[in-house]
Amino acid sequence: MTAVTDTLLNALENCDMLEIDGLHAFDFFLDEANNNLHIECMNGRELEHWEFTKVEIDAATFDPTLQSWLITGDSGEHRLVCMAAIGGHDDEEEEHEDA
Repeated sequence: MTAVTDTLLNALENCDMLEIDGLHAFDFFLDEANNNLHIECMNGRELEHWEFTKVEIDAATFDPTLQSWLITGDSGEHRLVCMAAIGGHDDEEEEHEDA
């Protein structure tokens, strides 16, 4: 999970999945021009969109108890959870023809 000494920007650059206010974001990115964070996810049938500035990202605080970040933007305070994707490995043993 995220270390307390990390910044949210660093955590975002190293995560594969993002949760905002309990919703799993299917699309999030930092734009290259100014490092604004853009997040989109479906909430039922409604498309939700959030945008946070670099200043808001830098001001975010980590909550070690809940292992999440608190960030405040134009739409209020939000809780972000940065997660790494879980990947499977193809570690099946090779078949031996002479067995």
